[in-house]
Amino acid sequence: MFFGEFEYKIDQKGRVPIPPKFRRDLKDGMVLIPGIEKCIIAYPLSEWKRLATALTTGSATPNKLRKLNRAIFATAFSTRADGQGRIALPTPLREHAEIVDEVIIAGANTYLELWNRVHWETEKSNCLEQAWQIIESLERR
Repeated sequence: MFFGEFEYKIDQKGRVPIPPKFRRDLKDGMVLIPGIEKCIIAYPLSEWKRLATALTTGSATPNKLRKLNRAIFATAFSTRADGQGRIALPTPLREHAEIVDEVIIAGANTYLELWNRVHWETEKSNCLEQAWQIIESLERR
């Protein structure tokens, strides 16, 4: 389970450290994709394989599954942390998330999200404002 919020600088080669407490869980590698919001999502390899299986056996129509698979898999990047626990962030993903020199790494249960600091502060504020409503709707079920 990934949780917490961590701030890092990106080095001149576009690398960012993975929080030390997560490195063991990501030792087999990870897959990076553009998030729906302006962020990068980092899936552990095991979670990525579960997602890939779900996308090939989903209940959507074949046409919709093909489009979804193209959108997700064509924009995905496989990576591993180097000996110092850093990963290189591919330029297309950095551009998507508008990440330049600072990055916020936020745990999101089964995956990580990498954010531009300004976008993260806005998203976090919005989520905190709506959290009580979401919790109340879950309690009614």
